[in-house]
Amino acid sequence: MMNIILNIMQKAVQNSLNLKLTIQEIEEKIEIPSDSLIGDFAFPCFFISSKLRKNPNEIALKIKDEIKNIPKEISEIKVSGPYLNFFVDKKILAVNLIKETLKENKKYGSNNSENRKKTSVEFPSPNTNKPLHLGHLRNMAIGESVSRILEFSGGKVFRNSLNNDRGIHICKSMTAYEKYGGNKTPESEKKKSDHFVGDYYVLFSEKNIPEKSIQEMLRKWEQRDKKVLALWKKMNKWALDGFKETYKKYGIKLDREYFESEIYLKGKELVEQGLKKGIFEKKKDGSVFIDLNNEKLGEKIVLRADNTSVYITQDLYLAKLKFDELKIDNSIYVVGNEQDYHFNVLVSILKKLKFNFADKIKHLSYGMVVLPEGRMKSREGKVVDADDLIKEIQDLAKKELSSRSVLSQKELESRSLKIALASIKYFLLKTDINKDMLFNPEESTRFDGDTGPYIQYSYARANSILKKSKIKNDLNKFEIETLHPAEIELIKKLSQFKKIVLKADETLNPSLIAHYSYQLAQIFNEFYHSCFVVDSTEEKFRLNLIKSFMQILKNSLYLLGIEILEEM
Repeated sequence: MMNIILNIMQKAVQNSLNLKLTIQEIEEKIEIPSDSLIGDFAFPCFFISSKLRKNPNEIALKIKDEIKNIPKEISEIKVSGPYLNFFVDKKILAVNLIKETLKENKKYGSNNSENRKKTSVEFPSPNTNKPLHLGHLRNMAIGESVSRILEFSGGKVFRNSLNNDRGIHICKSMTAYEKYGGNKTPESEKKKSDHFVGDYYVLFSEKNIPEKSIQEMLRKWEQRDKKVLALWKKMNKWALDGFKETYKKYGIKLDREYFESEIYLKGKELVEQGLKKGIFEKKKDGSVFIDLNNEKLGEKIVLRADNTSVYITQDLYLAKLKFDELKIDNSIYVVGNEQDYHFNVLVSILKKLKFNFADKIKHLSYGMVVLPEGRMKSREGKVVDADDLIKEIQDLAKKELSSRSVLSQKELESRSLKIALASIKYFLLKTDINKDMLFNPEESTRFDGDTGPYIQYSYARANSILKKSKIKNDLNKFEIETLHPAEIELIKKLSQFKKIVLKADETLNPSLIAHYSYQLAQIFNEFYHSCFVVDSTEEKFRLNLIKSFMQILKNSLYLLGIEILEEM
């Protein structure tokens, strides 16, 4: 239906105004009125008015007069001030939507363009001195969802992560273990390996270990001291092994992992080259900096006085490495907004180093996750560890499921984990990524309201109707006599999926998909309560409509990284 409107508009605008607009330009302007009495689709003429310097009301009338033969799919076109409002034939819309949805299945709404851009999406990039926490869960939810949206829209995505496995912060947990760890291991303490490492990061602060001891350990590490390297390798492996377990449970599969320890020297080489060119300067204490006052970013140290590197040092080289190695068109960093300054500096330095890919780098900045009791603090141990949170919410899901039906232990484990992950991911994604958010575990697991389990339940409810129906074959042959208002609302919402995906792709904002999923589930449940399906005279049509709903909701949830459930 949208394609029909787009083609009509493109021809009418060109013929009436002698103005060439691309299909994409027109599609970006198409609006969906909140009141269906106004129209099903609306085209505002303000932007054409600014181009031609003519009255937008007159432009709308001129375009309308040019449209002579209205296709049967469009029941009426009205002009309302500067808007062209299109009313579609809901029966034809329903038939076309159902046929297209059931034909394309999981590809419905995707873009199969061969001109696919290659994008690196970097997440979650943890430090190897503590386990993943709630903040990482939001990072991974956003990173994975954005990756899926880009792929669904025709792109090629490389998921990669930078493991920050060296530096002052890593030496804290190493120093604490060296002093208090003895021969303890994750196995001897019966603890998940990354949690075991994290305990010593917290212990460093609790024991007030002098800062000079970690600086000394970092110097020894950079001098390749055998004892320090052996300790570093052991603790790094514990941390990384623990991360992999969490990634697998959360549904994250990385294409490539980078390690700061393997690239930081290359970053120092870039700084040395820039120093020779006068891009960087040396202070009296021997530290190297760059003057970014013209960019209103101040001065930035890129090498300390003792010649050790900082975060920005390796990021300079890694940015170059990804473009050289992956042959990408764009590079996206999914990192919290507390690092906005860091990425502004990174891009500014890359521009001064004359790297032509600097403008192709985007920091996808997102807000922090706040708990009811306030912000998390890793060094004080005041964090919600990712594994603990998943278990806590899974236990809540088990309790809810057990109150509803009797399940085998295996099924209870599987189903409760899917519900727990849906609870977490949906709650973390439904808030606009630019905003800070308050995470409430109990609120996220509710089976009603704006939650992941509610949406999963809507899918399972739809599936239960299909199971109850005795009609299993020959569903393609159906007729539509009249449409109930609840059916019309569901059809209209289903037809909006493609536009929502397009907008989410343009803005890299998964919350648009999350809101759509919830609204679609709400409208389906209104349909469920208003329209009897099994043994009704409209059974075949309504079964097809339900199948279309299930497919589009499934596609929508896939883009959020959420699995559907056939029954709950």
